[in-house]
Amino acid sequence: MHQFQTGLLDPAVQGELFRCLHCGMCLQVCPTYHIYSTEMDSPRGRIALMRAVAKGRLKVDELPSSFTRHIELCLGCRACETACPSAVKYGHLIKAAQMTIRQNTKESLAAAGLKWLGFKQLMPFRERLKVLASVLWLYENSGLQSLFRSLHFMPQALRQMELLLPPISREYFNYAFPAPAIGTKRGKVAFFIGCVQEAFIAKANRATIRVLQRNGYEVHFPAGQTCCGAAQLHQGDLEFASELARKNIDAFLDQGFEAVISNAGGCGATLKEDYAELFTEDPIYSARAARFSALVQDFSEFMLDHLHEPPNGVVQARAVYSDSCHLRHVQKISKQPRQLLRLIPGLKLMELKRPDLCCGSAGVYNIVHPQTANPILDLKMEDIKAAKADLLIVSNTGCHMQLIAGTKRSNYPMRVLHIAEVLEESYTRGSQG
Repeated sequence: MHQFQTGLLDPAVQGELFRCLHCGMCLQVCPTYHIYSTEMDSPRGRIALMRAVAKGRLKVDELPSSFTRHIELCLGCRACETACPSAVKYGHLIKAAQMTIRQNTKESLAAAGLKWLGFKQLMPFRERLKVLASVLWLYENSGLQSLFRSLHFMPQALRQMELLLPPISREYFNYAFPAPAIGTKRGKVAFFIGCVQEAFIAKANRATIRVLQRNGYEVHFPAGQTCCGAAQLHQGDLEFASELARKNIDAFLDQGFEAVISNAGGCGATLKEDYAELFTEDPIYSARAARFSALVQDFSEFMLDHLHEPPNGVVQARAVYSDSCHLRHVQKISKQPRQLLRLIPGLKLMELKRPDLCCGSAGVYNIVHPQTANPILDLKMEDIKAAKADLLIVSNTGCHMQLIAGTKRSNYPMRVLHIAEVLEESYTRGSQG
């Protein structure tokens, strides 16, 4: 059983804890340290709290609320891993700490009910999410949204969730059949559809598929696939996350695909990293999970190596690319998106001063901890506004929705597009010219 499944008392976890030298290199890259400037809200401070549990100074069955608060305020962006000179696997440590909290804390019935509804009854079922998206599309286009925003007595939590709602297009792709290659067929890939992005930002998925087609790839959509399980895993529901992982592994494996393409940094990180770790001691799925994870590639990672048809249409824009934390710090992919974007005629790509700074999305963090997520988002938007860009490019679902909200909060109107949408826009303009 892997260390993040067994908590802070696992010997493997304790060994990792004591690799931290407390040098402080992580402080300046930690978003919560930026906001609060308190040691316990930094990676090394949280590691100190974890060590107290590991050494028995804090009892797992008597965890103080302060321990839970400081651990839960971590966004899990893992920028500290990139900065750490000792290569401490902080991501594994924070998962172990969260698991220890889940195992020893009883949550309210209301919280348990919301998790059951969101993580078990909605996210694994795209069609249910699309029904919800259709209802919200009606809300956006009927005048109800304007009415809601004028009602200042609405609860803050509800207002926060509403702010994160992107413009819904309902431009869904027909996944019943493979999408044929355009021009010379160069290979066969599978596309990981995902859940929230497919329901609420469907244009990003459509653009991803079209770009793959334009470059000669036949794109398949295995019917048995479901939600990646990242949210369920991070909430400590290992049993259900493992169930989702098995479904995805079985859906994609052994079908002759050159790659499994993910276009969301957070999903890709889970598919690449967590699946193999979930089944370390599973006699059936250990090898299958490792083979599956080896097939997974991020969209930009795959496209840079397989760009047979360079984008040729002019996209006249001053743009910034906002890194997905899990794409940059977990998958270690940061150059590829920028290299792709620099190939687009007319696009002037500006670099942010703090490209490694989280936007504050972090799954459902921006809903659960808006008092921290919003100031982090404001910092991100200050950096974006300083670049004087009119196009903001993203590579992850949560970031996409969070940064659309950021443009509203900062009153800085600009287009927010997935990298695949920008590439497709260039292809479309090129074919029209």
